[in-house]
Amino acid sequence: MSYEFNEVIETLRMTEVEQFDIRTVTLGISLRDCASHNIDVAKSKIRAKVMRLASKHLAVAAEVEAMYGIRIANKRLSVTPISIPFDAFREQEFIELGTTLDACARELGVDFIGGYSALVEKGMTAGEHALINSVPDMMAATTHICSSINVATTKAGINMDAVRLMGGLVKSIAAKTPKAEGCCKFVVFCNAPEDNPFVAGAFHGVSEPDVSLNVGISGPGVVLAAVREAGRCDFGTLAETIKRTAFKITRAGELVGRAVAEKSGVPFGIVDISLAPTPAWGDSISEILEAIGVESVGAPGTTAALMILNDNVKKGGMMASSYVGGMSGAFIPVSEDAGMIRGVERGSLSIEKLEAMTSVCCVGLDMVAVPGDTPAETISAIIADECAIGVMNNKTTAVRMIAAPNTKAGDTVDYGGLLGKAIVMPVSTFRSTEFIHRGGRIPAPTRGLTN
Repeated sequence: MSYEFNEVIETLRMTEVEQFDIRTVTLGISLRDCASHNIDVAKSKIRAKVMRLASKHLAVAAEVEAMYGIRIANKRLSVTPISIPFDAFREQEFIELGTTLDACARELGVDFIGGYSALVEKGMTAGEHALINSVPDMMAATTHICSSINVATTKAGINMDAVRLMGGLVKSIAAKTPKAEGCCKFVVFCNAPEDNPFVAGAFHGVSEPDVSLNVGISGPGVVLAAVREAGRCDFGTLAETIKRTAFKITRAGELVGRAVAEKSGVPFGIVDISLAPTPAWGDSISEILEAIGVESVGAPGTTAALMILNDNVKKGGMMASSYVGGMSGAFIPVSEDAGMIRGVERGSLSIEKLEAMTSVCCVGLDMVAVPGDTPAETISAIIADECAIGVMNNKTTAVRMIAAPNTKAGDTVDYGGLLGKAIVMPVSTFRSTEFIHRGGRIPAPTRGLTN
């Protein structure tokens, strides 16, 4: 792929004045050849492979940053969902695998490792059940490991037995980690992509090569500046503006990703064109929606504005690269977006409105804090609702929910950095207990029969 000189110069301007960066370069590593029935052998194999393949990851990323003058905010790893190669293990052994990966992360200096994961949309093996049960204690014992559980797909339907477990899991993670911080590193998925470079949901899918490099871009500030510059134009002109801007930042993202892959000697995978906000003003998805014309995020029109943004980010990105993947769209994590936090504080943004917005964004209910006494069944029911949106729309949806103990609606849990400030949002007090305890599997919809 070739790049025009003026494209690079324009990107450099974006980095200086519009907070553009590459959110992550994520090296994916297969652990399938590390399988063993002996825990010590398995840990030794994992450590040897991860340290060998990822030893240059930070140094190469720094070299590419200096080469192009574009900051790479995070350097991450992802591995095969560990429930797959290590299905013979049980809870304590999975925790040992997690601590082994955590030690690798500390030595390598990477931000996070994703892949403490299970894919259980149609049922659970004994090993997958053990991994799920181990997540709270694993979170308490590690600092760099992220976990995800895929409980539904359009093809398989929704595994409600797994969904029922997820509510209790969120509560247990919250209880066992300071300020419920473990909840920030745990996500429940529907239609999880195998090449997602963003945590907490990153894992190296079973259809991926032995190793690959995926890049996740950022760029809300660039899009915000373009929308503001476009002024009071009609929607067709606005869509074209967003599309052209997404094209530019995707080209820059792939340029950086390919350079890191080439210098690392690994195959380039995909560029995830998701707009990932930060808690800094000017780097917010909600500010874009407000620039489009809604007074405050969550006001009537917000879902339509988000659809315009998400769709045209995808169109521009797909014109810029033949290898768009991951989730690709606009993230709406509440605590990680300054404007979303303000919307909650103002009262314009509720969980119910967020759920409506997830039908057109690229993920789901992300970094949403709820009162600490929220019943596990209510959390499971919220997860089921998000899965329903994902299954019926054949899209990825997810829930990353924080249920910090002893908090009530209106309280604040401040994590700092990219995780931001979580405002505890009120949740309906009407119960869903009987619904959740039915169990079984909600069958796949007719749109899943696409053969």
